[in-house]
Amino acid sequence: MPARLTPTPTKTSVSRLPDGAPVTYTISLDRARHRYLVQLRLSQPAATQRVSLPVWIPGSYLVREFARHLSGLQARQAKADCAVRQVDKCSWDIDCTAGKPLQIDYTVYARDPSVRAAWLDAQRGFFNGTSVLLRVHGQEDAAHDVVVRAPAGATDWQLATAMRAVQVDQRGFGRYRSADYDEVVDHPFELGPFWSGQFKAGGVAHRFVVAGAPASFDGARLLRDTQKICEAAIRFWHGAGKPPHRQYVFMLNVVDDGYGGLEHRASTALICGRRDLPRLGAPAEAARVGDGYVTLLGLISHEYFHTWNVKRMRPAEFTRYDYTQENYTRLLWFFEGFTSYYDDLLLRRAGLIDDAAYLKLLTTAANQVLQAPGRHVQSVAQASFDAWVRYYRPDENTPNSTISYYSKGALVALCLDLTLRQAGAGTLDDVMRSLWARSGGGPISEADIAAALAEQAGRSLAPELADWVHGTRELPLKALLQAEGVQVLEEPSQWAQTLGLRVGESQGTVTVKVVLDGGAAAAAGLAAGDEWLGVEPLPDAPKGRRPATLPAAQDAGWRLSRLEDLPLYAGAARQIIALVARDKRLLRLPLTLPTGSTTWRLTRSAATTQPQGWPEG
Repeated sequence: MPARLTPTPTKTSVSRLPDGAPVTYTISLDRARHRYLVQLRLSQPAATQRVSLPVWIPGSYLVREFARHLSGLQARQAKADCAVRQVDKCSWDIDCTAGKPLQIDYTVYARDPSVRAAWLDAQRGFFNGTSVLLRVHGQEDAAHDVVVRAPAGATDWQLATAMRAVQVDQRGFGRYRSADYDEVVDHPFELGPFWSGQFKAGGVAHRFVVAGAPASFDGARLLRDTQKICEAAIRFWHGAGKPPHRQYVFMLNVVDDGYGGLEHRASTALICGRRDLPRLGAPAEAARVGDGYVTLLGLISHEYFHTWNVKRMRPAEFTRYDYTQENYTRLLWFFEGFTSYYDDLLLRRAGLIDDAAYLKLLTTAANQVLQAPGRHVQSVAQASFDAWVRYYRPDENTPNSTISYYSKGALVALCLDLTLRQAGAGTLDDVMRSLWARSGGGPISEADIAAALAEQAGRSLAPELADWVHGTRELPLKALLQAEGVQVLEEPSQWAQTLGLRVGESQGTVTVKVVLDGGAAAAAGLAAGDEWLGVEPLPDAPKGRRPATLPAAQDAGWRLSRLEDLPLYAGAARQIIALVARDKRLLRLPLTLPTGSTTWRLTRSAATTQPQGWPEG
């Protein structure tokens, strides 16, 4: 069915259910003060009723301490105040009469611009339940209602959520219901004067809402391309069948410069830069619109694929979330990494990019891993376990000490897929669908993954999993790709990679951000935070001393305003002096310029005359 553009939402259908669930949140908006005013009503409280706010949000593996934004908590029964005692950083006990309706009032400050928490100002509102909705201990499995009141005077504001509507007005404000606490906090809310469009995929209604888009935004194009992604994902998992959700909502916040997404069971929250949106009059091919738009489509594909792979089929450790502390798993290489493999692959299968564009994306993923010394230090399984203390808290040593379970996990998926294909044992697609069927779309363990791979391959793949997932050996990428008709070209690296650096360049200043272990920059003593001011070439002085015959005109150093100018000033010299400012001190560091550093570029082999099964299916 073609995409259907709807500038304003149609009236939401109403499910006739009894008024008021056992747990009901009524939310009012104080836009000027960036606060959500929450009234929580319990029909059957315990005598000592504990409530708490989660410390993290599923899908983002970091303790974020959302309770730091909650204030003014008070409780009453009828007209009598109830004693409230704070138990720990995020929990409160309320003394009350058991079984008698209890009302709890509090406010939540909302100025987090990410997809993980809550935001409210005069232009836009957004919140996740983990940031706003207190958990009522002992009643987690009861039905939960959320009532959102329209802000006074804001007649252009609308509300979008995938939560089931009980009774709402034409703009979406009113009462929504979830079966339990896990569900109520897994449905984010988008509020404001957003753009809205709809389409169907797999026979199911999908809605896309966009906040902050400029006048050049081509909404119809975004709907058409997203519809293709959704249909490709549904075909992947179910063939001609229906997806597991009865509706789906994409929520995109458009900012000057930003990127990110967070998956939910029937929706996703996304952030992108305005320059990454499709524009009216742009070329038909997504890759010709620009790398930013392809990146946005990849993000949409990634979060939608999570509808199956992590929101339903999930680590056994996530069978029931513990919202009070870290929830550890060693399987993020599978749930995030394999999703990262399929996000771009589904863009190719949906016809949104061609082989060349797909291989360009794969080139980036391969180089991200190959250029990280941490791949020799930590396995991708251990990196999954350490996500709580490493991935979301990167520093200048992160590339040296760990590896991304996203990027290496995606390459592990690629290696397994090509291994199966080249052995004539089916594909990784078959393994994913087998796992879905085995689990019933529920929790799985690493043993389940290994069993599904062995069944598909006709042999155990334990040696590969030991080396690629639990070890630090190099992946056999080159051989597998070449066997698939893909050339692996090794081309000269840019200077940052050649030297083993990551730098920032702004207003003519080069600042060192990361120094990679084993590189020339590390050997010279460069450090994160250094301002690289200039260079002095040493053409004939291997020990770092200037030749006496150097012409006076060349004796001065050169101001360095961008790293790629280094060969301009070094000339034929293989040794230079790096002039560095560190903590207001000026340093002269001898630096040997290496040769032979290369980076990968993937392309279809000219000898390939027949279409390949991969990556198309």
